[in-house]
Amino acid sequence: MRIFHQIQSLRDALKTERAAGKRIGFVPTMGNLHDGHIALIKQAQTTCDVVVCSIFVNGLQFGLNEDWDKYPRTFREDCDKLKAAGCDYLFNPDDNEMYPNGLDTQTRVICPTMTDVLCGASRPGHFEGVTTVVTKLFNIVQPDEAVFGIKDYQQLAVIRRMAEDLCIPIQITAAAIHREADGLAMSSRNSYLKPEERAKVSQLQASLQWAAAEIKAGKKDFDVIELEAKSQIIAAGFRPDYFSVCNSRTLAQAAHDDKNITILGAMFTQSARLIDNLSIELN
Repeated sequence: MRIFHQIQSLRDALKTERAAGKRIGFVPTMGNLHDGHIALIKQAQTTCDVVVCSIFVNGLQFGLNEDWDKYPRTFREDCDKLKAAGCDYLFNPDDNEMYPNGLDTQTRVICPTMTDVLCGASRPGHFEGVTTVVTKLFNIVQPDEAVFGIKDYQQLAVIRRMAEDLCIPIQITAAAIHREADGLAMSSRNSYLKPEERAKVSQLQASLQWAAAEIKAGKKDFDVIELEAKSQIIAAGFRPDYFSVCNSRTLAQAAHDDKNITILGAMFTQSARLIDNLSIELN
């Protein structure tokens, strides 16, 4: 695996691969890699000749009083995992390389739809930071395909819309959620969880499964379902951020005649904020 810290040197290396007719896959990450990230690498390898992973903790997508300072940075361990997975290139820029003119004057990419609800409502400016850095990374790597996990469903939907609106010629591929044995979605922030919390945090996935079963059984009062799911989360000792039954494509509140529905939930533990989702298709 070749490791690059500068944009131009990575571009030069990938230019050679591209000239040889290689299909380039890309997996952007913030590091602290787990099995879910490695699954993204493996998925990219099934359709691409060369796979690039990036590790960059993007300050632009963190709000005030969020966890940018304490976000786990495990570069050496991440490199070992990527090498074992057969990743070809790692791009690990610093802040000056990505934002040479500083964050305050950085040109921003704004997606006006789907970004002020759900995670966007509780993390103002978050998706502006995501779309900006992803656009920059797309321009740097210029991949044929980029793979994103479905765990961050709203992020995936926003990036797809951004790529469509800006005519970005990159295939956006969704990868299934990787889960722990008890159903907890794998996340770099799971390391924040206290031992006494860890045994109960699968409640978020349990409430999503319960809501999906209710909807599949014909229940259409989505407001009632959302309130009951939040009550379940509170009863388990956690604070709901949101629990919403949405149209899978637009992330608007689901209508009674929608056939493709995604249920999204987020909750606070004492030490972390966890998100998860579940999509269903109705007849």
